[in-house]
Amino acid sequence: MRMKLGAAVAAALLAAPLAANAQVATPGFYIGAGGGLNRVDVPNTGGEKLGFNITGYVGYDFVGPMVEIEGAYRYNKLRNVHLDQWSGMANLLYQFAPENNFAFHVGIGLGFADGSISKGGSAADLDMKFAMQGLVGGRYRFDNGMFIRTDLKFQNAFLSGKDLHNFGGTISIGYKFGPPQPAVAPPSPPPATSPSFIVFFDFDRANLTAQAMATIKQAAASAKSGNRTRVGVTGHTDRSGSDGYNMALSLRRANAVKDQLVREGIPAAGIAVVGRGESQPLVPTADGVREPQNRRVEIVLQ
Repeated sequence: MRMKLGAAVAAALLAAPLAANAQVATPGFYIGAGGGLNRVDVPNTGGEKLGFNITGYVGYDFVGPMVEIEGAYRYNKLRNVHLDQWSGMANLLYQFAPENNFAFHVGIGLGFADGSISKGGSAADLDMKFAMQGLVGGRYRFDNGMFIRTDLKFQNAFLSGKDLHNFGGTISIGYKFGPPQPAVAPPSPPPATSPSFIVFFDFDRANLTAQAMATIKQAAASAKSGNRTRVGVTGHTDRSGSDGYNMALSLRRANAVKDQLVREGIPAAGIAVVGRGESQPLVPTADGVREPQNRRVEIVLQ
């Protein structure tokens, strides 16, 4: 009988999905209730008989260690007598890998047991006595706080001078209170970069060189292939010359690039032209320095 009872509860354990995906485990109160089979061994009362049990519990999960109060009712028929038992236990358990959806636990309990033996229309009460138990089991938790738990228990109750050995298997449904499991947000993707191109100019010139024409052609092709609907064109100068002259020169350079982009098939309405003069040099220099890399137009595809 012991082997049959153990096999039945083991099958119930394996029936739960063995999900091993780790989540964030948090402390909290929990409750549960269920039932199962109970076999009792009472010396001089007809040997071992199979019956049933009903169990309820409330506890607190410390994430690993757990403490709970358990109440149980057990019924068995021993030959021509009926045995009813009630027990209240304080259990101390430890749960392995509590962050997993499926986790095992072991525990011990101390408390009291009471009961009665009835035959025909008469019943005899058994004195309330000390009881202790050991248990092993497992639980499967869901993301909404619900869980399914299975337990194998051996309880020794000392009633009316006799040891009542109870071997039980239970399946229960419970709920753990507390805040929702914090979701781990996936890392944010890096911000998309806008393709950019640089067109360089000769000193004090706004006309396009052969290299500049090739760069503009490449920028236009990239805008078309990437479905870029807006193009920013910003003109710059070096620091040789006055601020006013350089501002006007930077605008002429930007407009020259815009016109060529239009000729390459980019709609003029989607091109924004800005002149920065000498205010944003690519290579910082002193005033009056002719720096070739600062004589430029930047094309940014948006």
